[in-house]
Amino acid sequence: MEYYKPIDIARQLNISTSALRHYESWGVVPSPERAANGYRLYTRMHLAYFRCLRAMFPAFGVGLSCDVLRHIQRGDMDSAFWLVSHEQSVLQHEKAVADKTLALLQDPELPILANKKLKSAMTIGEAASLAGVQDSAIRHWEKEGLLKPGRDPDNGYRIFTPLHIRQILLIRTLRRTVYFLERMKDIVQAVEHQSIGKAKKVTEQALHSIHERNRQQFRAVSELVELCKEVGLMERD
Repeated sequence: MEYYKPIDIARQLNISTSALRHYESWGVVPSPERAANGYRLYTRMHLAYFRCLRAMFPAFGVGLSCDVLRHIQRGDMDSAFWLVSHEQSVLQHEKAVADKTLALLQDPELPILANKKLKSAMTIGEAASLAGVQDSAIRHWEKEGLLKPGRDPDNGYRIFTPLHIRQILLIRTLRRTVYFLERMKDIVQAVEHQSIGKAKKVTEQALHSIHERNRQQFRAVSELVELCKEVGLMERD
């Protein structure tokens, strides 16, 4: 059997030998045999584990990556694959949200509300009804600094304009993404200042990040499949 020294694997993956020991201590890589002098004797299987782990970290995060490799060690390939598949579906949802946001930014006529008449000044109830959200959600977003409605000088009630409706629609679209607060504020504030171009740029940057994560995920899945082949959980081509 061919063995690898820790330094051999560390050089291949451009990491330190101490990192290899850390991964081993986490229980995500099988413990290697030891030579007479106590040195670790890594095999092709260990190399496949390390390669998979390094590819998965940026794609799926440390926690999920470790869970996946523990499933593989137990011979439970299906559970490992379903964990990965779920994360890919989450990313697919994020892309759909970003695509909808761009579409909304590109049409100043608010096509979603094409059959509804917008008044120049609306109550919170009217704004909520038009945008299809709860009054409480609008109040929460105001508290988060995402919305800044005007106030009626006579009674202090909130006043919403068509611009606010557009912002509410954007927030409603973006609220489930990983960009919830920081990026959403950038987009909503850009719309508030009539800077649609800036709002589009922020959204396009989010899409670029999503595309990069998608590529990382596919690279990680490729390494995961190779690992499964190496440990005998999947037939080789």
